[in-house]
Amino acid sequence: MNNNKNFESGELSSKLQAIATVVYDAVQGCQGDTVALLALLRQLEQLHREIRDGVFQESLPVNRRQLYSLLKDIESEGGWPYIERMRLQAFLANLPQEAPEEKNHEVLESDRSFD
Repeated sequence: MNNNKNFESGELSSKLQAIATVVYDAVQGCQGDTVALLALLRQLEQLHREIRDGVFQESLPVNRRQLYSLLKDIESEGGWPYIERMRLQAFLANLPQEAPEEKNHEVLESDRSFD
């Protein structure tokens, strides 16, 4: 029976690696395309939510022994899964600072009412 558990663990590990590879390939294909990367992040968040709110909640422990085993696994394997959203302040901090005269020049060029 323990041998079967090792096989299942190895099979899961292989599937997780395949998922990671597909995601990394998608990231490479979206590199430089902020809108596409945002769509990818949204899809990953949606998958996380669906798994968490569906089959994960249905599989939660029903007794103390199972709960202890789950908590022990969470502690030893890296904690609770969480998808963090970038805060707007951090997002804005990544924007390049423009010199005031460059900004005014660009506004004038884009405003056709001066022609």
